[in-house]
Amino acid sequence: MSDAGSPPKDYKDTLNLPRTEFPIKGNLARLEPRMLEWWAERGIWKKLLEKNASAEPFVLADGPPYANGHLHAGHALNKVLKDIVVKSRNLSGRRCDFIPGWDTHGLPIEQAVEKRLKEQKVDKRTLSRDAFLERCRAYALEFVDIQRAEFQRLGVFGTWEAPYRTLDSAYEAQELRELAAFARRGMLYRRKKPVYWCVHDQTALAEAEVEYEEHQSPSVYVAFPAGPELSERFPALRGREVFFVIWTTTPWTLPANLAIAAHRDFEYVFYDLGGRVICVAKQLLAQVLAEVKADELVLKNAKLPGGDVETVGFDDIRRILAYASGEDLEHLSYRHPFLERTGKVVLGEHVTLEAGTGLVHTAPGHGQEDYEVGLKYGLDIYNSVRGDGRYDDTVGEGLRGLRVFEANPVIIDLLAERGALLNAKTDTVKHSYPHCWRCRNPIILSATYQWFIPLDKPLQGEKTFREQVLAEVDTVRWVPGWGHSRIRGMLEGRPDWCISRQRTWGVPIPIAYCEQCQEAVVSPEVMERVAAAVEKEGVGAWYRTPVEEFLGAGGRCIKCGGGQFRRETDILDVWFDSACMFSAVLEKRQRIPADLFLEGSDQHRGWFHSSMLVSVGTRDKSPYRACLTHGFVVDGQGEKMSKSKGNVIAPEKIIQQYGAEVLRLWVAASDYRNDVRLSDQILQGLSQGYAKIRNTLRYALGNLYDFEPARDAVPDSELLPLDLWARGRLAEVVERVRRAYEDYEFHLVYATVVDFCAADLSAVYFDILKDRLYTAKAGSKARRSAQTVLHEVASALLRLLAPVMSFTAEEAWQQLPGKAAESVFLSDFPSAGASLEPALAERYGKLFALRSAVQGVLEVARREKLIGASLEARVVLTASGAAREFLQAHREELPMMFIVSQVELADQPGPKAQPLSLAQAFGEGVTVTAEVLRARGEKCPRCWVYSETVSSDHGVCPKCHEALGA
Repeated sequence: MSDAGSPPKDYKDTLNLPRTEFPIKGNLARLEPRMLEWWAERGIWKKLLEKNASAEPFVLADGPPYANGHLHAGHALNKVLKDIVVKSRNLSGRRCDFIPGWDTHGLPIEQAVEKRLKEQKVDKRTLSRDAFLERCRAYALEFVDIQRAEFQRLGVFGTWEAPYRTLDSAYEAQELRELAAFARRGMLYRRKKPVYWCVHDQTALAEAEVEYEEHQSPSVYVAFPAGPELSERFPALRGREVFFVIWTTTPWTLPANLAIAAHRDFEYVFYDLGGRVICVAKQLLAQVLAEVKADELVLKNAKLPGGDVETVGFDDIRRILAYASGEDLEHLSYRHPFLERTGKVVLGEHVTLEAGTGLVHTAPGHGQEDYEVGLKYGLDIYNSVRGDGRYDDTVGEGLRGLRVFEANPVIIDLLAERGALLNAKTDTVKHSYPHCWRCRNPIILSATYQWFIPLDKPLQGEKTFREQVLAEVDTVRWVPGWGHSRIRGMLEGRPDWCISRQRTWGVPIPIAYCEQCQEAVVSPEVMERVAAAVEKEGVGAWYRTPVEEFLGAGGRCIKCGGGQFRRETDILDVWFDSACMFSAVLEKRQRIPADLFLEGSDQHRGWFHSSMLVSVGTRDKSPYRACLTHGFVVDGQGEKMSKSKGNVIAPEKIIQQYGAEVLRLWVAASDYRNDVRLSDQILQGLSQGYAKIRNTLRYALGNLYDFEPARDAVPDSELLPLDLWARGRLAEVVERVRRAYEDYEFHLVYATVVDFCAADLSAVYFDILKDRLYTAKAGSKARRSAQTVLHEVASALLRLLAPVMSFTAEEAWQQLPGKAAESVFLSDFPSAGASLEPALAERYGKLFALRSAVQGVLEVARREKLIGASLEARVVLTASGAAREFLQAHREELPMMFIVSQVELADQPGPKAQPLSLAQAFGEGVTVTAEVLRARGEKCPRCWVYSETVSSDHGVCPKCHEALGA
């Protein structure tokens, strides 16, 4: 007690209160740019690669984003996921050099340049090819620089000063060498064949460039008059007008009709439809009648000859005049309904009974199955549609020059006039229809001359190219596992790869044509020569150099002996561009196969797909060992983001409002295997999670201001039991987090760390430690024991968090005493260390359960105004049997555990004792009670603990008196 009349002594300066320059708030908008500069000035990325120079490499390939426009949330998701992989692999002792790249050729850049030219009032036609290509190149490089800065702002590490770009001459040259390898294996052919064609952009599209959307199309049932030989084969039809009936949703393709396909095994009927006879599949007759002649449906469940019962019957069974198999119909002729042309019935396995009539309108120039049937029967691959989507002169006066989609109503009117339309003109159907992924317009299948890589030709030995690709797919680890069946299904059913595009900005196809006989010169040697020229001069070399110079000595056509040639002007599919990344980049700068390809789930039909084809086609092996896919970014309600809906959240906005760190946390916290939701509400929740982690780090750093590990660390054998428990829990967290990084389960990294910080550290360990850290003698073993473990916790958490919370981990690392490296990224992941001993785990499991139960009773006492702060309380416990023995054994630890001044163990419960629910901790049948009373004695002015022995000489409790001693 102080002398009467003297002011109370201020003990604040005698306490070990936390001190740190690590602020409670991140101020991320200010911190992050400074940290980026700090990393750049010190060359941390370069030092990291040097540190791991002799380590086993881990190769993560960067699927190139397109160099057009600013980054969107999907870009951020993808690049941060990659950054987490890169940093975690480097911290785990691998050498992971991330080489970022960009896809820089193709239609969108051409269109953007053309738009700029219009704005500048420059006529594209006045520019030479070289001048236009240079404009495209400049545009692409402009956005490479923009996107590079935006990726770096996210804290993404990589060799940014030496990225790869598909427009680099060395890359383009390697791409041509890959094409030469296909040519050397005889794996290139040119043919007029139906391909996906965008009439808006006037170019062929790859499978990966087609998206299916709901579309309203006409629904027409068309009657084709049968030829005269029909009555000879079916006498019952003599003297009758017979029509083969087809159903189509693309009337614009009818001018290209050359055949009608039936299925060999289906049964067909000739049905008298009030004056004319129609031929359709028996199984679909009722459905057809419902669409074209509803008044014919009089009788239900009529029995047909043969015993079949139809769900819808007919008014007179005698209206079925004849039956035929598909094979019976083969080679029968018919007349086109509005053109002077005849066709024949053919057989096709693609004909189904799912919809339509069982007879399929066949236009070999406008469908893949139609094309294949056409080849089998020697049909012309006829296409009357030009590149701009308009009919040419072969279709007749009424349709010439019309756009195909505009022609639909005209053709329907024409069918009605000729009596060939069986249903109403206005009938439509909603169905999934292919659209161009760039311009969003519906596309068509249109036969044009294109270059292809065949999928079903033997590549080597007896296996076809497709079979070899599928075998390699089976060797890859797919994350998630369903990726395997998805890409396998796509490869099993895909057509030959159309690799040519009718554009300007891209890598040329170095093939020449003889002007005399039109023979194509497909020569690996020519391609190699062009590749050498392109490596020195760029792709313009193909167009500037006389083509004969590339043909070499002789330069004569091997077919006709002609000596004049023209060059191919088509360019390579941009998916072929990006597919060559494994050879143009990885093979030259790292190694193949890559350990990991990591992209959005759409790349099963895109980059994963095309890369596999090129690598197997030229090297007989997969370019990657594992493929990881993530979902798309959607809004908080799971809706697709679009500017029209106003639900787009740009990375730039997130960075300004929350900081890139919270964006990184969003990536890490999300289960990327599904579509990833993004909203302000989600970001606000993550900000709270960030604050919990930051507060945990601040607590640890604040209590380490006078701790030097080399000098002050306590040996393992002298650590206090609670500190040993915390270290054991840390070991479990380290093991779980390292395993999560290894397995690409990044959301488990975030969940594990947040749970550890909130549940184990802040709510329990840190709360209990405060008295020991603040009031014990600065250099006492008790305080140093706590600091030893706090240092280990801080050091381990910072290294575990660095791949995700890169900015904050580095900021805190600079405040960590005794740090082992200049940067957190130049350290290593912590090892798990000794696991928690079972006995210690059981001990603190019981103590923490008891603490939680007593806290509930203290809260009631606080509400009843019996106490204010918990240190004003004395807790009286009663227990029986083993529970009493446990409490007796740990009696000295209980006040610290409950953060009260006194704990007593009584024989009988007091009048206000409350039973505690502790069956899970101590077993069924165990009774433990707690009663809260006012603490005895006086409040120590230094530690605020009540004591009956606050010294009149020293004015503090014995514990504080000891701490204040010399």
